[in-house]
Amino acid sequence: MKTLKPLSDFFKAIEKDYRISITHIGIYAALLQFRAEKGFVNPIEVYRYEIMKLAKITGPVTYHKCIRELNEYGYISYLPKRNRNQRSTIYFPI
Repeated sequence: MKTLKPLSDFFKAIEKDYRISITHIGIYAALLQFRAEKGFVNPIEVYRYEIMKLAKITGPVTYHKCIRELNEYGYISYLPKRNRNQRSTIYFPI
């Protein structure tokens, strides 16, 4: 199935990456689900609360830590917005 390929590729990439936790995986899966709901666009524009709800994460500090780390590790490209009324932009590597 073509729609599972990005998640499958992610799991292959993190197989030996000890830095990735279950929270990272949950956020990444939530990002992919959000992207699928928007028609597989790249990039996606999201509010923090939208992804936190999908990933079942209640702490904004945890969310920001994990999303920043996913960006640092190269799994996504995250462009945060300083204004709470604007969506952040997230690119997926192709």
